[in-house]
Amino acid sequence: MASIRSLSSRISRFALYECTADLSHLSTQEHAALKHLVKAGKYIDQLYMRQAWSGNEELRKKLHAEGNKELITLFEMYKGPWAREDDNVAFVDGVPERPEGGNFYPEGMKKADFEAWVETLSPEEQKKAKSYYTLIRKDDHGRFETVSYAEAYADLLKPAAEHLREAANELKGVKLADEEQGTRIDEFLASRADAFETNNYLDSELDWLRLGKSNKLEITIGPYEQYTDGLFTFKSAYEFYIHVRDEHSSKLLEKFSDLQFVEDRLPIPEKYRNDKLVAAPIVVVNQLYAAGDVAVPMTAAYNLPNDEEAIKRGGSKLVLIKNVQEGKFEHVLTPIASQVLAKDQLAHLTKDAFTTHVLLHEVCHSNGPHHTLQGDTVRSKLQEYHSALEEAKADIAALFAADLMVDHGTIDNVTQKEFWVTFLASAFRSIRFGIQEAHGLGQAIQLNYLVEKGGFKCDEKTKLFSVDFEKIRSAVSDLTRDILILQGDGDKTAVDDFVKKYGVLHKDTKDALARIDDAGIPVDIRPHYPLAA
Repeated sequence: MASIRSLSSRISRFALYECTADLSHLSTQEHAALKHLVKAGKYIDQLYMRQAWSGNEELRKKLHAEGNKELITLFEMYKGPWAREDDNVAFVDGVPERPEGGNFYPEGMKKADFEAWVETLSPEEQKKAKSYYTLIRKDDHGRFETVSYAEAYADLLKPAAEHLREAANELKGVKLADEEQGTRIDEFLASRADAFETNNYLDSELDWLRLGKSNKLEITIGPYEQYTDGLFTFKSAYEFYIHVRDEHSSKLLEKFSDLQFVEDRLPIPEKYRNDKLVAAPIVVVNQLYAAGDVAVPMTAAYNLPNDEEAIKRGGSKLVLIKNVQEGKFEHVLTPIASQVLAKDQLAHLTKDAFTTHVLLHEVCHSNGPHHTLQGDTVRSKLQEYHSALEEAKADIAALFAADLMVDHGTIDNVTQKEFWVTFLASAFRSIRFGIQEAHGLGQAIQLNYLVEKGGFKCDEKTKLFSVDFEKIRSAVSDLTRDILILQGDGDKTAVDDFVKKYGVLHKDTKDALARIDDAGIPVDIRPHYPLAA
């Protein structure tokens, strides 16, 4: 067992942060619904534990029975026994290495095994095997087979669905604005409960995308992200967020939803561009509770869904988590900047630059090619590289877009220098999550590329980083171009070469990370939810 000091040190790397908001404007029915939603979240949390590793549920029971509070805290933070930002090192004795494919595939199954099996299937069965919402298991004869989430997780999805329906019943009596055109929150919860039992998520996904602005609660629940499936990024993990909307802030950000403005100006040949992007609604929220695939580091924003069919039918939605972003800037990014940035550029670090780039990052997930020039999905061609390259794409395209929007006058409260300098400081924040994690690897790729192009530089004497304001614009444009073309070509060999070249940590970066650690700066924040207390 890891030492008590080691456990304490790990916990201290994440600053405890209270996630709450003013709920005085909520009705009695909405408060009652929140209680049912938290109960549903407990089942989703257990479900994700099962998805991440077959031994998680048993180990969780064992740790709680033994009562070591520090081990329990870490286990619940990471949703398992591995420290994600520390190369997935185990902090509990006797556990295996973190399984690359989570618990979505039979233990020990190799990529070649899956691919060889899929080749024997009909087109319809191949689609099921690669579905976001199926597991791969072995039947009684040792042959691979697909099992729907609804069947595999029925013991958890059915009670979760019942709590969603109870919450929906409470919310039916909430009066919305007369002019409201969108889906009511109770309608979404009811349709999502049905999806848990039918394994058909499309209709409820469209309900979520069309939630009306008068709903005071913003609930996200279901199988979404594929990071846990490190083998292929095919399989979606369950997550659950309870948020309260900040409608005033949401209205202020509507000007950022014009995806086509950015798309038409991307530094790529026309054949890689989309010509019919739909403006994505932007919702600003404050987080009240989260469960499932929500291990630290905390999510500050998301752009969902990921299901290409749902996107084709209903577009996407951006959710920006205001209180989480504020916690990250105050407790993590500001102290990091003091350790890594040249002193004469610290004045360019701003919260508005940080939060606006986070917004644009999510917006830019919709930009660029999602299908290769040959018509395949980028995800299917790049497989295990897809997530890291997609995060890098969204990051650098967002920086490119920010520059455009400042020039265009769409952004008038942040300067280009503030965007560039704040981005540089935030690179170290993300890399601390570990380069085995998609966001950390994606950020390492960007940092090394921009240093190579001269946009960022490290002083040989002070070892502090700075932006070269003469070179950064062209460097950002070049990287945006290179990543988008790699995605559009779908050439996995070229992507492998690119990642191996840039997805590393050089000495100057390692030295900067060491200074950050020595200063005792948290890697991220970890949540305390009064709503669930």
